[in-house]
Amino acid sequence: MQQNMNTIRKILVSQPQPTIERNPYAQMAKQFGVEFDFHQLIHVEGLNAKEFRQQHINPLDYTAVLLNSRLGIDHYFRLCEEMRLQVPETMHYYCISESVANYLQKYIQYRKRKVFFSENHNFMDLLPTMNRRPNEKYLMVMSDVHNDATIQQFEEKNIIIRPAIMYRTVADEWPKDVPFDHDMVVLFTPSGVQALLQNFPDLKDGEKIIACFGQSTLNTLEAAGLHAEIQAPTPECPGITTALQRYLETHLS
Repeated sequence: MQQNMNTIRKILVSQPQPTIERNPYAQMAKQFGVEFDFHQLIHVEGLNAKEFRQQHINPLDYTAVLLNSRLGIDHYFRLCEEMRLQVPETMHYYCISESVANYLQKYIQYRKRKVFFSENHNFMDLLPTMNRRPNEKYLMVMSDVHNDATIQQFEEKNIIIRPAIMYRTVADEWPKDVPFDHDMVVLFTPSGVQALLQNFPDLKDGEKIIACFGQSTLNTLEAAGLHAEIQAPTPECPGITTALQRYLETHLS
């Protein structure tokens, strides 16, 4: 049964609740009289040393690490510690953003000559720096669910990067005492889509309004036969909250 667009009252956001009181969700709740329910559908767990060794990778065989999140940093240093590997001070770190690079200070003494980051959240921005180091050997910290596009892009530039899976995404079971009575569901990752379907295998297209962030999330939705009524990023709506704001203005104002 197609969801009635004019009866949006309760929206499930598959992320943790914002810690800042003044946030876009709180503002929309007040403006449109809707309720936002924050509930993660997945959680991340790290591989242990035994599991990681099955990939036949020794992190110390590499002179540089590519890092796309703080989570990746945590699991890289955790696994090295579990395997009793002393990360050398000469290791180079290539980070997807400045905030990720700054997080390295939790584990190392930050020096600009060994930490590099993109200002545009794009690893390819670091290509000139990498080309100046032709003997560098690269390891990229990844989840079990990942996109190999970055690795393929570098390979096209004759830079070989070894993927290293150090953590995985696991579906959470929906609490049996919590009703799934939301009019809209907001999804951010392919894993979130898969977790939703694992918990609610009978969910049919049109039963809920679905909002999704990212092309890979959209692809996973469509492969499951579900339609995303709201999508981001787009030129008009770079973020999911902007897309939600526009949608609610159209259907509830």
